[in-house]
Order: sequence, then C-alpha cells, then structure tokens
Amino acid sequence: MAKKIAIIGSGFSALAASCYLAKEGHQVSIYEKNSSLGGRARQFKREGFTFDMGPSWYWMPDVFDRFFEDFGKKTSEYYSLEKLSPAYSVYFDKNEYITIEDTLEKIKATFERIEPGSALKLQEFIDEAGSNYNVAIKDLVYRPGVSPLELVTPTTIKKIGSFFSTISKDVRKSFKNPKLVSILEFPVLFLGAKPDKTPSFYSFMNYADFGIGTFHPKNGMHAVVSAMVNLAESLGVTTHVNSTIGRIRTSGSKATGIEVNGKTIEADIVLSGADYHHTETLLPKNLRQYSEEYWDKKVFAPSSLLFYVGFDKKIERVNHHTLFFDVDFEKHAREIYDEPEWPDEPLFYANFPSISDDSMAPEGKEAGFFLIPLAPGVYDSPEQREQYFEIIINRLEELTGQSVKKNIIFKESFCVNDFVEEYNSYKGNAYGLANTLLQTAFLRPKLKSKKVDNLFFTGQLTVPGPGVPPALISGKLVAGLITKKE
Repeated sequence: MAKKIAIIGSGFSALAASCYLAKEGHQVSIYEKNSSLGGRARQFKREGFTFDMGPSWYWMPDVFDRFFEDFGKKTSEYYSLEKLSPAYSVYFDKNEYITIEDTLEKIKATFERIEPGSALKLQEFIDEAGSNYNVAIKDLVYRPGVSPLELVTPTTIKKIGSFFSTISKDVRKSFKNPKLVSILEFPVLFLGAKPDKTPSFYSFMNYADFGIGTFHPKNGMHAVVSAMVNLAESLGVTTHVNSTIGRIRTSGSKATGIEVNGKTIEADIVLSGADYHHTETLLPKNLRQYSEEYWDKKVFAPSSLLFYVGFDKKIERVNHHTLFFDVDFEKHAREIYDEPEWPDEPLFYANFPSISDDSMAPEGKEAGFFLIPLAPGVYDSPEQREQYFEIIINRLEELTGQSVKKNIIFKESFCVNDFVEEYNSYKGNAYGLANTLLQTAFLRPKLKSKKVDNLFFTGQLTVPGPGVPPALISGKLVAGLITKKE
C-alpha cells in the first residue's frame, strides 16, 4: 500500500532512500533546509570557479554502479567518469613526494624502489584487502545493523581475527619505511578513526585505493548529486529547498508528520537523513532514543577547516589530489582524538580539480580546495581560520617551490561553526561517527527508532558509516526496512 513519506535532508543517503521508496510506489517528498540539494555535497560557485564543498574523492565506483543498476540505469547515462592518473601525490618534505599511480603494478614498483622487498609484501597486503573488500562491499555493508548475527557468516568466521587486530599493526608488521606506512594508513582516515583504532578488516579501503583506483566525475562530485536528483524526480519524488524542520509531529509514540517553516506536513512515515542527534532534538525528550551522555561518549570522526580558493594561474608540482604529510602524522591524530585542540603543525589535503576538469575554473586559472582535519567541537573563530590558512599556504609554497599567495583572487572558508549552522552537525563533525570496533554494524545508532513508530534514520551516523558509498548503501538499507515494515 502506497504511503506518504517525508524525508528530512537531501544528502546522498536521503536521495538514495527516496529513489528506492518511490520505486516501490510511495509518495515521497524531500525537505532540505538549505537553498540547494545535496547536503554536504553542495557546490560553491564564484567568478567562474566551481568547488565541491564537501566530498571530493570518488572511490568504490562499483557501489555507484550498483545503485543506478537497481533502477535499470548506468552511471554513464548521467555523468562521465575519468580514472585519475596519477591518483594522488603525497609530500613529505621540500620537493620530496611520492606519487601514487593508477595501477597496482606501478604502485608496487614505487614501493620497491623506496623499500626493497616491499612489492611482494604490498601484493600480499592488497590481496587480503581485496578479499575483505569482497566480503564487506558485496555482503556485510548491505545488512541493516539490526542484529549481531548479521556479522556471522561462514566467510566472516574465517576473518574473525581481522576484527581484533588493527590497520596500524598490520601495516607496520610488513612495512618499515615511515613514508610507505603513512600512505598505507591514510585511506582509513575516510572512516573517521585513527589507524591504531581501526580493525584490520577495514583494509578494504586500501583495496579501494590501490586495487580499484581514484576517479573524478566531470563537473565534480556534485554531478552525482544531480544524477540522483534527476533519477529521484523521474520516479516521482518531489523536492523542496529552504525548508527548515521545526519539529517532528507525533501522536502518542507514533510519527505523524513534520513541521516545515511553521506549516504542518502530514506523513505516514518520517525518514531523517539529517544529523541523527539533531533529529532527535525535534522530538519530545521522552521519545528520544539516545541521551546527551550517549552522544558525548561516542568517538566522532573529525571536523574540518576548509578553504575554497581561486588562483589566477595554474599551480605547479601538484596533482588533482595532493596530501601534505610533512609533519608528525601521529601527533596531529592525537590532537584530533586524544587531546582535542587545534593542531600545532597540521597535516592538510589539497584538491585541484581544475587540473583534470577544465569546467572547474576559468582557462589558465586554478580552483584549490584545502582541508585541515580538526577535532569536532573546537573553538572556531575568523582569526584562527586566517592563522591556519597562512600556515598551509606558506607550507604549500615552500614544499612545492613556488609562489602562490600573490595569485589568490579570493578565498572562502568553512569550519566547525558552519557545519553546525548549515548542517546541524553534532559538535560540527564533518564525517559522522568513527568506524571503531565498538561503533561498527549493529553497535551504531539504529536505522529505525526504538521509541517512535514510523520514524527512521539514514546517513553517516548510522550503518554502514562515513563516506559517500556507505551513504548510498545506508539509503538502500533504510528503504528496505520501511518496505519490509509495510
């Protein structure tokens, strides 16, 4: 029987869920508080420059393919995809960097040159990572986190040890060169936790990196949002922007609709793709599943200080994705997770999409996106933002041997306060809950409310976890629970 479903938010998980639910014949409406769709994957445009405001890495293309195939479509019908060559580079000192190429064979050659004997070890590591990828992406992550028994299969039993060791232990057991160690530990940062707190099983991220590769959709990551919006609307989904949710309306312990810009919208099902903690504040206290103490004790993935910078020239000696690991990786990690504070010497990431995609900047100019990982909840001020921009832009100049500051046309920043204001993000986190052992699968916040009938959740604070591919999967999982309920 067709139901009227109101979805809060328009990020990847909400858009994915809307498509699956509309396909089942439900009347689906999306309500987004901001002026454009996409949640954290919005775009910022200025003076001919285009910036993806949030996600900038396109990994696990098979997950995107699987999503569109569920509707009899292909990604190529909506956007063109380029495999980046090279995938990215990592700076460790002035003019000293390692380039990660577009095939495993090339990467093995790089490793062997730096640490003799490491090519064979890398092949063994990626073989195991690929095995984990097949188990995770093709099976485990498509389970809704309802029961611990979801994790118990003949295959996972054989891999039980990989849930109790860590990425850091596995990497350091096989590789000694600190630069190679940093490169192999880097991918799990997408999961929002330190490598020494991330179970070995999550090495599947290394397979996504070295085994599959890094891609770029023409016109940026927002091209995926546009594709999903087009698909959703073709299925009958209606979308509404500038729609602030004041509260979730209930009758007894049952959700009956939402209040949008002061107006009541009745619904049979309410699904929130917005911040989980914030969503529960839209309910009376007695109907909230998780207390403030619960959220405060959780390990959150980092927040970020982001800069969107327009340059009046092309930037040299960088790639589309460039990481700057010329300072102490472990110290910065401690300043995020163990002793939350602004980092003394921050690692940072720079994305220059206009190197690969001329639609992202005017001819002869460069679009630069910079990211510094931060502890969620740190004090955020314009003075600190300016101080840290000076730190990273000076480092960029020194490490790459070029002058760029005088070529800045404009810069805009986005930080903790903006994550709170724009996305109602708990403590201004950027990526959701970290995927630690005790925050995996059924141990994450539930897709279905335990206290309010007809209320569901999706997104990076629930299963499977942080990242764009997991968001697509989360939307599918919650739609499945709603359909099963009906």
